[in-house]
Amino acid sequence: MILCITHSQDFYTVDLFFEYLSSKNISFYRLNSDQLNHSQKINVSPNSFTITDLNGNTIYSKDIKAVWHRKAWRVKPPEYLDESFSDIFISEYETLKTNLFSLLEHLPWINPLENEKKIDANKMLQLSIAEKNGLKIPETLFSNDEVQIRNFLNEKCNGKAVAKLHGVLSKNMSGENMVSTMIIGQSNIENLSDVIYSPMIFQPYIEKEYELRIVYLDGEFFAGKINNSENTDWRVTQENYFWSVDHLPQDIEMNLTSMMKEMELYFGAIDMIKSTDGAYYFLEVNPQGEWGMLQKELGFPVAERIADHLLKRIEDHEE
Repeated sequence: MILCITHSQDFYTVDLFFEYLSSKNISFYRLNSDQLNHSQKINVSPNSFTITDLNGNTIYSKDIKAVWHRKAWRVKPPEYLDESFSDIFISEYETLKTNLFSLLEHLPWINPLENEKKIDANKMLQLSIAEKNGLKIPETLFSNDEVQIRNFLNEKCNGKAVAKLHGVLSKNMSGENMVSTMIIGQSNIENLSDVIYSPMIFQPYIEKEYELRIVYLDGEFFAGKINNSENTDWRVTQENYFWSVDHLPQDIEMNLTSMMKEMELYFGAIDMIKSTDGAYYFLEVNPQGEWGMLQKELGFPVAERIADHLLKRIEDHEE
């Protein structure tokens, strides 16, 4: 059995994954991370666990052969629960979730959980590793210091920068529930005084030919480009945008592969920019990033490749 850790609002990508496994008669179980709560009966022992869902279906940890950590959400408390108890509810169920997942660490994962957490939580580490492996990165400052930020804008950005929050992630590709990146220039530089309450990442604004969303899967690449040369983030305003296949230069693929191996990630959704001068800039890698639009619009078989990768690693693990 392959365990897919996702959430209750996830669709399309996981559906393709399950359809492919079904076609090969491979069993699977969908575990919605936000519903790993009072709605299920959960029993965790030092060496095993069982989960029984609302329909009476029970899975046993001993039957799980591999894990796809697709996308995890925080446990959701019931609406009727007193607000004063919600923090305790969430804390205890999240702890239960951690204990449960730890019993599967010896199995093949996409991605190994600790590696994923380390990389996803540290954009500065990402940039450092990327540069170490030959990729071009923008000058970057993560700061709450208005004076130093102003100096950075003047000395590194020619007065025009992109600012974004580190820890705010979109829940989908439509821009909902997402704080967009923004351009900081002379017209709104006075707003920097609020940065003491929310440190931000600042980088020079790069004149771009197009943006890239690249799926990396253990040395294999699926690269799509979107014709966004004006906005800082195509996900906020998607009108008149379209995806097309891109073929990365060999040296970029080699450097990305080297970077991902150092990060010890099998999978990642990588964002890059091709600038108007022809340079490729690495921006970030999201170990749980979205790629459904690349499969839907460009026909990339990402879901199938993820399944094949896990099946191959199950074989290797059991030899």
